[in-house]
Amino acid sequence: MVRPVPVTLIAATAGDLEAVMAVMGAAFDPRFGEAWTRAQLASLFVIPGTRVGMAWHADRVAGFYAARRAGPESELMLLAVDPAVRRAGIGRRLLGDWRLWGQGCGVIDYFLEMRADNPARHLYERGGFVECGRRREYYVGLDGIKRDAITMRSSDDNSR
Repeated sequence: MVRPVPVTLIAATAGDLEAVMAVMGAAFDPRFGEAWTRAQLASLFVIPGTRVGMAWHADRVAGFYAARRAGPESELMLLAVDPAVRRAGIGRRLLGDWRLWGQGCGVIDYFLEMRADNPARHLYERGGFVECGRRREYYVGLDGIKRDAITMRSSDDNSR
């Protein structure tokens, strides 16, 4: 495991788009077709109730997430960490920042969806997420393989 690295967490702005796209390009394997386009990501900077959070390390963007909220729920749409600094606690810090943002907006339920074979599953499980749904053969990557989608949920509401 790589030693934890110091990071600064901030909300991204449209001016950070190129740096975020660079992390996306490095972090998402093209065979799965999961990376967003520049236009898709840019739209998040103008849609109310969305946030792109970034982790800065050593004067560069080391990771980011994109999330949206609707009432007491929030969905993590993307999370990426530069492969050069993975397993250094950046993903965990980004998840924590997403939850802090959500709590400030009155969110109590957090959702995400991912490929069943996504190696980041352990990150989400350690962050308190549990599988709450599955879509069989939902994703079809550029490699032609069909993969299940897993929906995961975590809640700040202790009565549920």
